[in-house]
Amino acid sequence: MENNEELKVTESVETAEEVKAEETVEVAATEAVSEEKPARRRGRGRKQKIETTEEKPQSDWTETVVQISRVTKVVKGGKKLSFRAIVIVGNKKGQVGIGCAKAAEVIIAIQKAIADGRKNVINVPIFKTTIPHPITGKSGAGAVMLRPASEGTGIIAGGAVRSVLELAGIENILSKSLGSKSPLNAANATIEALKSLTPFNDVAKKRGLTMAELLN
Repeated sequence: MENNEELKVTESVETAEEVKAEETVEVAATEAVSEEKPARRRGRGRKQKIETTEEKPQSDWTETVVQISRVTKVVKGGKKLSFRAIVIVGNKKGQVGIGCAKAAEVIIAIQKAIADGRKNVINVPIFKTTIPHPITGKSGAGAVMLRPASEGTGIIAGGAVRSVLELAGIENILSKSLGSKSPLNAANATIEALKSLTPFNDVAKKRGLTMAELLN
């Protein structure tokens, strides 16, 4: 009897150990399978929004507001108030223009003046950071005298004349405003003077010379 009981106890111990071993094998197998399978990402199938910040290309054109004045117009029933804006537009690479416009609001007047200035852009012949030759421009009762200057002189000008010369890309020049002191007349006279400049290339072609022979 004792032998039979010992045999039953040993058999039960062996069966318990076999069950534990099988359980450990199953656990190891499930862990291996879970390691092999990649973890599922949440939100699968949803479109992820990717925010891209694109830098806008900066424009080479620069605008300078010269004057903003109030203008009253007498109409039937009273006076109509508006604003006039004078704006100089240029890229500092030999192109400049002047715009003038009126509107009921200041911002709209400036925008219209900028659009008008870009329509009236002129090309300025620049020779070694200055102008090729002396010249005088006139507009209405105003006149502006321009003279070339050596390196390091800077822009000797003021008011609307300085704005036009700076945005045209001229670095060294002498100027004198004559006659009317109106900013619009001074700016228009400067534009007329720059428009009348003759490049050295055209003069050399007319004379049948090279640039070196003309400059020497």
